[in-house]
This record gives sequence, C-alpha cells and structure tokens, in this order.
Amino acid sequence: MTTLALLRHGHTAWNRAGQIQGRSDIPLDDEARAQLATLTLPAPWSEARLVSSPLRRAAETAELVAHRKPELSSSLLEMNWGDWEGKRGADLIDTPDSGYRHIEDWGWSYCPPNGESPLQVWQRLEPWVASLSQDTIAVCHIGVMRVLLAKAHGWDFSGTAPFRIKRNRLYLIEIDEAGLKADPDPIRLKLLEAPK
Repeated sequence: MTTLALLRHGHTAWNRAGQIQGRSDIPLDDEARAQLATLTLPAPWSEARLVSSPLRRAAETAELVAHRKPELSSSLLEMNWGDWEGKRGADLIDTPDSGYRHIEDWGWSYCPPNGESPLQVWQRLEPWVASLSQDTIAVCHIGVMRVLLAKAHGWDFSGTAPFRIKRNRLYLIEIDEAGLKADPDPIRLKLLEAPK
C-alpha cells in the first residue's frame, strides 16, 4: 500500500479576492510566504517524496514547508477554468445565464467554457496516481484535491462533499489494488521550532 498526502498551496492575491485561478500562474502573496515560512512537515512526511504542480504558488509552498525543492509534475496542474479564469465565482453565480454552478451541483461532467471537467482532471491524474510506488506528498490545488478526495470518498460531486479542504493540512489517501481510500483525519503542519 502507498499513501498519498495532499497539501493545498498558500494564499495568493486572487484567492483573497475570490478570483478563479485555474491554470493562471499567480504567485503566493507576501502574507502567505511569511506564514508558510513558520511551518514544516511533520514526521514521517518530512522525509517523503515531494512532488508539486509546476505552478509557482504550489512549487513555492512545497519548498517553504519542506525546505527542499520538489519534483514537478504537470499531472498536478490545477483544473482548467477556461473562460472563467480571473473572474469571481460570486459574480458568475449572480449572473443567471453564466452556467456557473456550486460544486454540489457539478457531477463529474460539469465543464467551464473552454475548460476542464472533474472527469477530465481525473483522467490525467489516474496514470500519475497509478505510478506511485512510495509514500508521496503532492502540493497542488483545490480542484485537484477535490477530484482525488471525491474518488477516495466515493463522492460524485452531487450534494454536500464529505470533506472540507483547509490549508496547512495533509489529506491522506491510501492507494492499493482496490483503489483509493481517504483517511478522515487530516494532519496539521507543524510550527517550525525557533533556533535556540
């Protein structure tokens, strides 16, 4: 059995403004960098294989909390939000003909205009997940985490999600021949001890 630990990247200016980032390569903001610099991975995850999305916000988060450079994998790129990138979800939901929906009403086939559905995200993640042969931390994005956790929980993007994704926590998924199984208890990152 292999365990995959998922960690969401730190805040960006777009996150704080409620803008959809998708594939847009928005960097961490200064506040996120300062906060992440005070955190570290708990044992035994501090020694695990470290892989990140190539987008700056994820790769920098990985380096800040692990104190080493991650491997980069394009499989971990955020869900492509197409024409909606840069727009605010709150504004799209208030526009009746936008087609934007809350996540509880997506299903696996929901797709932003010129974007990517959860099913398409899974289709690019599945070979990467199948290739894992050792415990691995993946520093990535909420869209990628939703898809992997949906698979691990047996959730079909219909109704309330059986998980809530917060920052600075590792979400564990066990991988074996039977598929993916989520651990219900995320692990918090540790505060970095001040030098004595």
